[in-house]
Amino acid sequence: MTNETTVDHPDVSASSLPPAAQAEIASTTWEELPHFCTGRHNAPAAPEILIGVLAPDPARRVRAVGDLYQLLLNQERVFPATAPAALVVAALLTDPRTLVEDQWERRAGRRPLRAELLNWLASFADVARRDDEDGVGASQLAAARAARPAVQTLVAEFCEDDDARVREAAIAATALLLADPALASFIPLHAPAVRSVLTTSADSYYRWIARVQLEAWGEDITGLVIAEEEHRASLEQAHALADDPFEEGQEQAVRWLAEQPEDTAALEPPGRWHPGWTAPEPAAPHEPTPEPPVAVQGSEPGYRGPWRIARGEERAEWTFTPYIGVGPLHFGMTLEEITAALSERPTVSSYTHEGGDRRLNFADFTAWGIRALFRGGRLGCVAVDALTGPQVRLDAVPLTGCAPSHVEDWLVRRTTVPGSLMYSPAADPVFADIGLAIRPQRAGDIVLTRPLFLLRNWLDLWHSLPSDEWNYF
Repeated sequence: MTNETTVDHPDVSASSLPPAAQAEIASTTWEELPHFCTGRHNAPAAPEILIGVLAPDPARRVRAVGDLYQLLLNQERVFPATAPAALVVAALLTDPRTLVEDQWERRAGRRPLRAELLNWLASFADVARRDDEDGVGASQLAAARAARPAVQTLVAEFCEDDDARVREAAIAATALLLADPALASFIPLHAPAVRSVLTTSADSYYRWIARVQLEAWGEDITGLVIAEEEHRASLEQAHALADDPFEEGQEQAVRWLAEQPEDTAALEPPGRWHPGWTAPEPAAPHEPTPEPPVAVQGSEPGYRGPWRIARGEERAEWTFTPYIGVGPLHFGMTLEEITAALSERPTVSSYTHEGGDRRLNFADFTAWGIRALFRGGRLGCVAVDALTGPQVRLDAVPLTGCAPSHVEDWLVRRTTVPGSLMYSPAADPVFADIGLAIRPQRAGDIVLTRPLFLLRNWLDLWHSLPSDEWNYF
């Protein structure tokens, strides 16, 4: 078995990390500690993710931070690799390379890597403070809780940082870490900053953390709750006015909204705190649950016409894990990594030229029946051909080559996040909670599903997909 503690790459290696991070990586038996997708979708192992956080390549750094969320805290759960990874992340905070700024996938606005790592530690602490009945594995939860004192010692160094973005993130992480009874003696030290800094932050997630923790510490938060409700009501009213060109006061509403600071909270906020989410309406008692979709049988053996549909036994079988990958492909891969994973070179590649830069738009892998679409040289969308592509399954249910209405109906009933369903200008359903769009593709006289598996910044199909993709009808 390969020792994952020695994972190195040409642009960065474990030996380049701070000594404390090196020690944590070297002393951990990572091969015994899986994350959400260990061994699937070519997902990187935990040490590879952690080493990539400080990579010189900006795209790799962004991908590594995204993997921290997707693979080590997926759907607000911790895994065997999560607690030791949190200790490594905390040990990376002092490295000067964490001062580099970028746009990170999970949050609005640019911020230093250090601030985003602190945000990840806040998410880690949020999960660790929850009750056992919240569905977190007992052993993983115990390990996460046991790591909190060591993590807090390193996080606390940044609670008075000169950079307001780092300072807010550190105070937010601290507030959640102090849910550990062993750290209760530190509450009087940090509570004033939680109240003075987080309650006035432009970030709604930080304000939520302040209200929850101050209440847990016995403080009166009535005024904070009222202020938050009034602010939310003002925003909703202003947005309603701004969207109505015939409403008196539209111009004033537009100006007022433009003056409001950007809410930099996570783009996909945890359902436990987001103020706009409510429980989904239960299905009416008389409303039967729709049958799962069924893939078409395929063309008769021997048929070789232009609309030939591959039969089930001819298609590869792939699984889809939302926002992680599909089949052997992991979101964030380069073209070279995809080529290696599929053992096939693309038959068609499309590039654009902007300001002297040559940028890859998409690559077709005809033998597999897929199209890989890129942004910044990284895989962000996989389109599966309805006639020849692999049969991709979600919860064992087929998504490729089915009747579009059946797939849409099943997915609509499966969705539990309010507001998740959107429609493109072409009336294609897009399910934001799982990163899946269903487009139609003609097969002679019938229309079949051409599923598109997407990262979050691809959900706006009209602006994300190249013109070539809209030609599949």
